[in-house]
Amino acid sequence: MGTAVASSVSQRVAAHWALLIVCVLFLLAGALTLGDYGVGYDEPYHRAVGNAALDFIAGDGARAFDQVVDYPSRYYGAVFHAPVVLTERLIGLDDNQDIYLNKHLFTHLFFLISGVFCYLLVLRLFNNRLLALVAMALFLLHPRIYANSFFNANDVPFLAMFMIALYLVHRAFRRETLGAFLLCGVGIGLLVNLRIMGIGLFAAVLALRALDLLVTSQPKGGRSRRATAGTTGAFALAAMLTYYASLPILWADPIGQFPESIAALRSHTYWTYELFRGEWRYSPDGPSFDHISVWVGITTSPAVLLLALGGGIVLAWRGVRRPRDLLHNTPLRFGFLLAVLPVATVVSVVVLDTNVYSGWRHLYFLYAPVLLLAVFGLHWLATAPRGRWPRAGTYTLAGLAIAVTLVSIVRIHPHQDKYFNALTDRTTPERLASRYGLNRWLSAQTLLADIAGDHPSGQVIGMLRDPQTRRILPADVLDRLILPDGSQWRDFRTGERIFLEIRDRPCPPQRAYVMRLYANTLHCVVDPVAHLGTARREALAREPVARARYDVYRDGRTLTHARDECSADDLAGLFLHVYPHDTAELPPWRVRDGHDFDNLDHVLRDGAARIDGNCVAVALLPDYPIARVRTGQIDLWSAEVPPDYAGARREALATEPQARGVFDVYHDGRTLTYVRDGCTEEDAAAPFFLHLYPLNADDLPDDRREHGFDNLDAALTRSVGARGGSCVAFVDLPEYPIASIRTGQHDGTRERWAVEFAPPE
Repeated sequence: MGTAVASSVSQRVAAHWALLIVCVLFLLAGALTLGDYGVGYDEPYHRAVGNAALDFIAGDGARAFDQVVDYPSRYYGAVFHAPVVLTERLIGLDDNQDIYLNKHLFTHLFFLISGVFCYLLVLRLFNNRLLALVAMALFLLHPRIYANSFFNANDVPFLAMFMIALYLVHRAFRRETLGAFLLCGVGIGLLVNLRIMGIGLFAAVLALRALDLLVTSQPKGGRSRRATAGTTGAFALAAMLTYYASLPILWADPIGQFPESIAALRSHTYWTYELFRGEWRYSPDGPSFDHISVWVGITTSPAVLLLALGGGIVLAWRGVRRPRDLLHNTPLRFGFLLAVLPVATVVSVVVLDTNVYSGWRHLYFLYAPVLLLAVFGLHWLATAPRGRWPRAGTYTLAGLAIAVTLVSIVRIHPHQDKYFNALTDRTTPERLASRYGLNRWLSAQTLLADIAGDHPSGQVIGMLRDPQTRRILPADVLDRLILPDGSQWRDFRTGERIFLEIRDRPCPPQRAYVMRLYANTLHCVVDPVAHLGTARREALAREPVARARYDVYRDGRTLTHARDECSADDLAGLFLHVYPHDTAELPPWRVRDGHDFDNLDHVLRDGAARIDGNCVAVALLPDYPIARVRTGQIDLWSAEVPPDYAGARREALATEPQARGVFDVYHDGRTLTYVRDGCTEEDAAAPFFLHLYPLNADDLPDDRREHGFDNLDAALTRSVGARGGSCVAFVDLPEYPIASIRTGQHDGTRERWAVEFAPPE
């Protein structure tokens, strides 16, 4: 018997030697790059879910979940996270780096196992080992998913289990045995545990079985239809029991907790804003159809997308030609299941306004059916009766697609989670970063390691915005790297240590390191002390635009605060509020909170330090038109910073004035600018008035309509300032058509000067 078993194993190895080679290559690549990826934001919560599940099983009761795991995390992933934590406990891991490397290894191995199931599924569908190997390679080499397979222990395990579940579904319908459907039910129960969205595949299987009951022949005694009903019931029962058994939080109250788990599908407690096509979208509002399709389209291999489209067309054509095949258990019906799953999922996500963010990572599981549709298209191209050369050409093109994807993975390693395909404009500097969210927090890990390697003799002191990154850094890097909180880093002492700050774009000229993706800056590292010292020297060469406890200097978009002989208390409570000319320019989260200003307090506090007894704080202002800036310290002082008068004056003087009075008045599109040379404080202090008469009174705000004009006195008076012997004031005009403008200044009750004119055509 032992000889027979050995012979059977030898035969299987001989039959699948290419699969073994591919598996070994992927295992080696994973082992060599395991430590190259940072720690994702969610990974500590994954460990909390695993610990809570194990504590619950050990008899700690619901308290384990109530105190450790927040809603809705408690309702998915325990079946994966608990074994990871159990492995960690059994081995006795207590070092952060070892803990997260173990977690990354576990996640990546599960992903590779799902690739083997992809191979087996394609082999069962088409009986073609070469096609199965191509499918496995394309599945595992999606750049974004490959990188996520190390640090994303929610979305990637769900994708992996989804591929395994598809294999089990196909196997069950092909064999039509009780054991096959029981195993399929167990697989789908585990899938739903990982994420409740797996219930869609459960419903699809039940729908297919209902169709089978309708079309199954009824022999004498009715045993065939009864067998179909029996295997269907066994499948459903196995799925529900597996889901219940693998989710400990349901054990105490399955009836009460199950609706909560369904609610977790629709909304996550975490909300954010998603940068998409240059616009910020509020994630709880739900994605649009174009949001999902565009993200998939610009981050997936174009070859896979084209093949999937071709596969869908081929399946549709076969369905039209032989519609009766859809009623029976054939590869055609399985192909239609693959085509329906992505469409139905996207429709449900959009209709339910499901909270989706970070690109399409919550929907990575859709890559499984999309890839299999691509295999249908590839199989049609390879087997169409056109001779041997078209078949060879098809596989050559598939090999080129794999090679191009592999080159991209190597080229941007370890930042494949930010991969964009050639359909995207990714070469223009800052193009990607200004249009699509890049999830930059993982980038800092390799950057810090490089910096520490370049400075082996001393300590590197860095201010890092994401504390998770330090969890995966090697011990020799951590020995030379200090990562204090933002409130502490300003108090660093001078010496031989190297002072560095990691920040997102934009980078000041004194950058020391730059991390790029294609031509787009992800992170830069600067010496904050040197940078702030330079900023202070440059500021003192100019006149301050405001004086208070700090002198405030403005140079274009940069605002610098400087104070001599200051204490640590002088650095506390700094605030910065920026008021735009048009509130539509504000980030959406400011408008949603009901504010009419951009709160940059954190920017100012992060950019503050005490250098040689002097306090310096630097902030980069937004690039939208600014009406005024209010800055200061809470409960101590505040100052109004006027707009950029010098820039407004230069632009105005490039044109002819629209009207002349004490001030020359310039009109440039929507902006009205007032300039007077040789002016006095009296000229600047006299109140301005500005009355706009529209072509249509209905365009006026409701509170202005009865007067017949729009009064913008306050906006104009707020923007006036005297600099270098010149007075400058400007204001943005409304967008509605204007018939005439009356403006000027008054002194008490009399008009100091006034002009009236029609705007230029």
